[in-house]
Amino acid sequence: MGACWGPAVRVLVLQAAWALVGGQVRYSVPEEAKVGTVVGRVAQELGLEAGEAEARRLRLVAQGRRASVEVSGASGALVVSGRLDREELCGKSAPCALRLEVLLERPLRVFHVELEVTDINDNAPLFPAARKNLSIAELSLPGSRFPLEGASDADIGANAQLSYTLSPSEHFGIEEENSNSRSKSLFLVLTKPLDRETEPVHRLLLTASDGGRPSLSGTMELVISVLDANDNAPQFNQSVYNVHLPESALEGTLVARVNATDSDEGINREVIYEIVTIVPPSASDVFSLDAKSGEIRLTGGLDFENVPFFVLHVEATDKGTPPLSGHCEVVLEVLDENDNAPEVRVTSLSVPVPEDASVGTVVAVLSVWDRDSGSNGRVRCSVWPASPFGLVSSVSGSYSLVVREALDRERVSEYEVEVRAEDGGAPALVGSRRVRVPVEDVNDNAPAFAQAVYTVLARENNAAGAELARVQARDPDEAGNGRVRYSLWEGGVGAAGAVGGVISASSYVSVEAESGRVWALRPLDYEEVQVLEFEVRAVDAGEPSLCGNATVQVWVLDENDNAPSLLPAAGVGAGAGASGRSSSVWESVSGESSGSLWAWAAWGTPAGQVVAKIRAVDADSGYNAWLRYEVWEPRGKGPFRVGLYSGEVSTARALEEADGPRQRLVIVVRDHGEPARSATATLSVSLGEGGEAASASSGAGSSGPGLRASSGAEGGSSSLSSLSSLSSSTNAWLVAAICAVSGLLVVAVVLCGAWRWAPRAGALSGRGPATLVCASQVGSWSYSQRQSRSLCVAEGAGKSDLMVFSPNCPPPPAAAAKETQPEPPALLDTVSAAPSLASRPAPRRPRPLLSLVSVVSPGVGRRLWEAG
Repeated sequence: MGACWGPAVRVLVLQAAWALVGGQVRYSVPEEAKVGTVVGRVAQELGLEAGEAEARRLRLVAQGRRASVEVSGASGALVVSGRLDREELCGKSAPCALRLEVLLERPLRVFHVELEVTDINDNAPLFPAARKNLSIAELSLPGSRFPLEGASDADIGANAQLSYTLSPSEHFGIEEENSNSRSKSLFLVLTKPLDRETEPVHRLLLTASDGGRPSLSGTMELVISVLDANDNAPQFNQSVYNVHLPESALEGTLVARVNATDSDEGINREVIYEIVTIVPPSASDVFSLDAKSGEIRLTGGLDFENVPFFVLHVEATDKGTPPLSGHCEVVLEVLDENDNAPEVRVTSLSVPVPEDASVGTVVAVLSVWDRDSGSNGRVRCSVWPASPFGLVSSVSGSYSLVVREALDRERVSEYEVEVRAEDGGAPALVGSRRVRVPVEDVNDNAPAFAQAVYTVLARENNAAGAELARVQARDPDEAGNGRVRYSLWEGGVGAAGAVGGVISASSYVSVEAESGRVWALRPLDYEEVQVLEFEVRAVDAGEPSLCGNATVQVWVLDENDNAPSLLPAAGVGAGAGASGRSSSVWESVSGESSGSLWAWAAWGTPAGQVVAKIRAVDADSGYNAWLRYEVWEPRGKGPFRVGLYSGEVSTARALEEADGPRQRLVIVVRDHGEPARSATATLSVSLGEGGEAASASSGAGSSGPGLRASSGAEGGSSSLSSLSSLSSSTNAWLVAAICAVSGLLVVAVVLCGAWRWAPRAGALSGRGPATLVCASQVGSWSYSQRQSRSLCVAEGAGKSDLMVFSPNCPPPPAAAAKETQPEPPALLDTVSAAPSLASRPAPRRPRPLLSLVSVVSPGVGRRLWEAG
């Protein structure tokens, strides 16, 4: 009984609870719940026991639309049996409640169940289209709004509350506006001016997000096309066109091709080119521009040296309304070519240059430049041809022409210097400038005579005032420095006199100051002065003055102006046999042309015995003093003869009584001058017996100093022996002399021939061991030991007066010796002995010794003298 009342009680309780809630059960389930999800336990809500719901057949009765829930018979729970989609079931209605009826049989009862399907954010916002195309004018102002259609969300409530975002853009933004309580207006807002040329199309992404958790979103692409306007000027692809062209570029050469683009479209982008300005303005005819292509070409020549740079301002204009323009610059750099030679200019010139200018003296200052540039303008300078001048560079482009070596105006009086400038181009170009540099004279040269020693041949007895010689000194300086005046230097003059000592030359000669002529002040006398030596000084007119000296030797040539003079003679005894003897003595001397001599000889004296000796001298010299002796009377064959050159009177045959007691001989002494001069001597020879001759000799010996006689037989014998020895010695010397003279004659002939065909000179001056001089017409032996100074050469035949002397002249002063130039080698160095003449004392002067004699024709000597 209790068990029966239990269920009933529960039913009652269920009914009571149901009644309390209005008789309706409410459940809530989220949409999209999984199948099998328990929504509510209806059996328990109705108070049914487990298993009772199936027994009493508890089931769900749908009303109208199919429910996606059902009641499980076993458990009596309301479970999800299908997909619950709130949007499908209720759409936008809220809340979404499903009314369900639960039927319970046994007993039959109907219960109402309200199932609320709650919304979940299972639907994303959805735009009407995935892409939205918009067209906006380029010139639209910022702030302009363009309406957009918003997105929709099937959910409700917060899940349907949408917010919009726009992808980042500097030109656009998004705005929402509440137009009414049910919807909002959506606008696209322009925040920054558009530039079609920069970005002709803008692609933006509009996103709508709901308020669910998690939030869902939907997107729409906005494609915004910017409509073009002529708001862009043409733009060059380069603001500056840098162009390099060589200056040798020809006309028509393409300089540059400018290119301007316009970001606009259509007619707004068509461009026309034009040259607005050219720098420099003078180059307006050098370039041309094609208005359509933008090509700039040369219409003229380029010259780097005139205009190295050109700047062209080019304008490009479009055809829009209004037209817009752009600008650019074309900078043309002209490349230098080596088309200009260096230029040399003399900026300062200091001439003439003194010849004693020191090294480093600046002669000229020159400016050197090359209009080219770079290596083409780098210049190297040099002096051509080689000269005593050089270049010194002080600063760039400036050179000084300086003295490098010592100058000598006498060697080069003027220089033509060419300064050459060569650039570094390839090929190199050369410029030059000639500079005339005269050298100014300074008195640096003393007058110099052509000869250190002048040898002059002058005949004695010349007329006073005659010109003896002409000396000439050359001074290579100019003007006053080279004007020479001559004078006789008293410090170095003198003459070798016949009586010895030094005689002042100024008493004999004078020197003309201007011409250098040497004049004779008085006649010369060989017997008084044989060599007159003096010095001539040449002084220039420079400041200070310089001088030079030359020695003049005047050789006085002897003339035959003196006749032979007889000297007192000593007797020489001769006789026949041991007792024979002879002697001789002068009896008297009358004047200088004649005299008487007494001699004694014994009969029987053999031939060749010397009975007397005639002695004579001639004040002249050479041939003029070479004496020869002849028996004038008696003519024909006499018992006596005289030595041609010795003057010894000897027996021609043995003396006989038939010859008489006395023989008278007239002996003539002649010189070899022309005309010849002579003197006569009378010799009286007494003949007798030997005793008489001896007594006569003794008597003669006591009668005067001129008698020499032997006493006694011994004396006579000794005298004869001595005389014989002297005669033999003399003959030997004569033979040797003849051989030597013959050999030297051959040598002289050969030398004459050689000199005849050799280059001839009028006079060779200089000291030497032996030199040829001219003799007189007849020719004479010369006994001079002085050194010769001159050489005379004739053009005549081989027979000529050819004599070699070694004069012993006093040496010149030391100064003159230093100035003496080297002399040619002597013609003849060999000096041989000549035959000795009759020994005789010199009455007035020392007789010179003979060096070399060649007897030749007397007529040629005069021609040699006249030629000399």
